[in-house]
Amino acid sequence: MKRSFHQFRCQEDILAGTLDEGPLSTGLLIISGGNEIRSGAHSGMAKLAGHIAAQGYPVFRYDRRGIGDSSGTNRGFLETQDDIRTALACFQEANPHIQKSVAFGNCDAASALALFGADMPLDGLILANPWVIEEPAIAAGAPAAPPASAIRSRYWQRLKNPKSLIDLLTGKINLRKLAKGLKQATQKQENTALSIQFRDGLARLDKPCRIILASRDTTALSFLAAWNSKDFADARALPHITTETWDTASHSFADNSSKRWLEEQLLEVLKHA
Repeated sequence: MKRSFHQFRCQEDILAGTLDEGPLSTGLLIISGGNEIRSGAHSGMAKLAGHIAAQGYPVFRYDRRGIGDSSGTNRGFLETQDDIRTALACFQEANPHIQKSVAFGNCDAASALALFGADMPLDGLILANPWVIEEPAIAAGAPAAPPASAIRSRYWQRLKNPKSLIDLLTGKINLRKLAKGLKQATQKQENTALSIQFRDGLARLDKPCRIILASRDTTALSFLAAWNSKDFADARALPHITTETWDTASHSFADNSSKRWLEEQLLEVLKHA
C-alpha cells in the first residue's frame, strides 16, 4: 500500500489531502466532521483509510478550508460544497482508473453530504450519526441541549441498572436534577430547520445512501427522533436509502468492535457500488 500527500485548489485557497492507493476501480472519499483534521481523532481516520486501502479500494482524505494543513477560513459545514467537489475531482484525477466513487462522512460531514450529495458525481453515500441539531444556537456559543429522545434513552438505561435504585434510596441522586431531566424527557421534540434541509437533500438523491447510527450516541438519537417523525415518512420509504444501527455510545465508533463494524459497513457499500 502506498500513501501520498496531495494539494489542490478550492477557489483562492490550497487544500491538503492524503491518498491511500488501491488497484480497484471504486474509491472512497472521507469527509472530516466538525473541525477534525483528516487523520481523525487519535489517527482514527488514517487507520480506517489504511484498512480499506488494504482491501484494494483507494481512499482519499482532506482538510477542508481553514482546518489542519489547508489554507483559508473555516466557515462551517454548510459552506463546504466546493471543498467536497474539488476534493473529489483531485481524488479522481490522481486515480484515473476509478470508475465509481463513494463518500463517507460522520456527524456534520454526513449532513453536508446529504445536503450537497445529489449534485456531486458520486455513486453512493455513507452517512454516520448525521448532525441535525440547530446550528444558530451552537454558533452563538450556547451548549447543545440533549434531545428529549436522548434523555429518555439515558434514563431508561439507568432504570435498568439496579445500582440506580440504590443510589435513589440512599440520597446519592439529586432529586431536583432528576425532576428537571424527567420534565425534559417528556417534551415533544420538534424537527429543526436543518433536519428539514437534510430530509429535502435526501429526497433529491438518485444514488444509494446508507445511514449508520451508534444507538446510544446523543447525535444519533437526535437524528433518529427526526427520522422517525411524520416529516420524514417519504424519506423512510425511499428504497435506495437504508439504515443500520450498532449498539455503542461512541460517536466515532472508536471501540474495537465498533471499528470493525464500521469498516464492514464501508466495505459492503464499496463492494456493491
